Amino acid sequence: MPFLDLAPIRHARGELRLPGSKSISIRALLLASLADGQTQLRGLLDSDDTRVMRDALRICGVSLRESGSGLYVRGASRFPASTAEIFVGNSGLSIRTLVAVLAFMGGRYRLFGVARMHERPIGDLVDALRPLGAKIRYEHAEGFPPLLIEPGQIRVVQPVRVRGDASSQFLTGILQAAPLLAQTQPLVVQVEGELISRPYVDLSIALMQRFGVHVDCDTDANGAPRYTIAAGARYRSPGTFTVEGDASSASYFLALGALAGGPVRVLGMGRTSLQGDVRFTDVLAGMGVEIIQGEDWTEARSPGVAAGFRLRAFDADFNHIPDAAMTAAVMALFADGPCVLRNIASWRVKETDRLAAMATELAKLGATVEAGTDYLRIVPPPALRSASIDTYDDHRMAMSFALVACGGVGVRINDPGCVSKTFPDYFAQLAALTAV
Repeated sequence: MPFLDLAPIRHARGELRLPGSKSISIRALLLASLADGQTQLRGLLDSDDTRVMRDALRICGVSLRESGSGLYVRGASRFPASTAEIFVGNSGLSIRTLVAVLAFMGGRYRLFGVARMHERPIGDLVDALRPLGAKIRYEHAEGFPPLLIEPGQIRVVQPVRVRGDASSQFLTGILQAAPLLAQTQPLVVQVEGELISRPYVDLSIALMQRFGVHVDCDTDANGAPRYTIAAGARYRSPGTFTVEGDASSASYFLALGALAGGPVRVLGMGRTSLQGDVRFTDVLAGMGVEIIQGEDWTEARSPGVAAGFRLRAFDADFNHIPDAAMTAAVMALFADGPCVLRNIASWRVKETDRLAAMATELAKLGATVEAGTDYLRIVPPPALRSASIDTYDDHRMAMSFALVACGGVGVRINDPGCVSKTFPDYFAQLAALTAV
């Protein structure tokens, strides 16, 4: 549908089972495809982005078999197909991890996506892979997809250097491909510049460990992160792997509990979560929201905006949780003073330029917004205005701005179907919790 009109939300309560983590699902699919043996993947997210990775692996000849109990993946250190045309949609994680792996498969591959994907930089990753023998060409613009990969000659250089200040996914791609390279000697990966979104790298390392590859982490003399993968490292199937609930998706429903009273409980994410976005609960607590957690669940509640509750204003660094920061930006509309989100420059190279998009749409609602190169300052309006929100084909714009309805005004979400990228039934879940 072209748009969805949301009525004002007065109260929300209940619980929901989170969909599987997108970040874990995509990583687990690729690792299972490289692991010796068969892996049963349970709880995989079914969305546009995860289908991109599934389809890519099938095109590369990997055996994937659906069953009622999960997806069975038969892995191999080399993909059967030596040529393939791979559509990556707008899935940044998929293309950045696939490129690093396919560069050392000895085949010819073309990776392309939607128009926005061809505007998202990938040059830092290609520059890091070429000294290792990767033969990668740009089909059109230098530094951007589409990409053409040809058979290369592996040569281990020490250390592999990769920039960390544009996207942590470049480092993740190289780490996950490391066992293909570290056949006779260790591989050392050195990060240059600030490493953003570090929890996502920690997540990648934890999942590699589950599939039998250990990564040693330390720092160089300047304190920059350095990672070492031992010679002969090889992925091995864990047998069964269960994907935990998506912590980024949890942020919208925990925010719902914070704004509309609650309690709202999400199942599948708790104290034991591997994902960095679980730290969003600390942000909520700092706003004055009551947070309760178990090992596998999290609950949020407050008096509610309808009862006059205002969130405490914040000035915080969101480097480690850039996705959940989208939710915090919309919550700033309900704060008791100006709010500042810092260290979010990575927003500019996401599904859209999120800094510009967020500033534009928040202003429609009456907020005063200042957008810098890596920050956003939001002054909440005296009273919210109803507005029609453009979503820029960005799932997180649609999901986060739906929370505006908690302010007693209706809101129109244009192109609501863009949530299919990570959470196809998001609006149905929202409606179920607010039908009280």
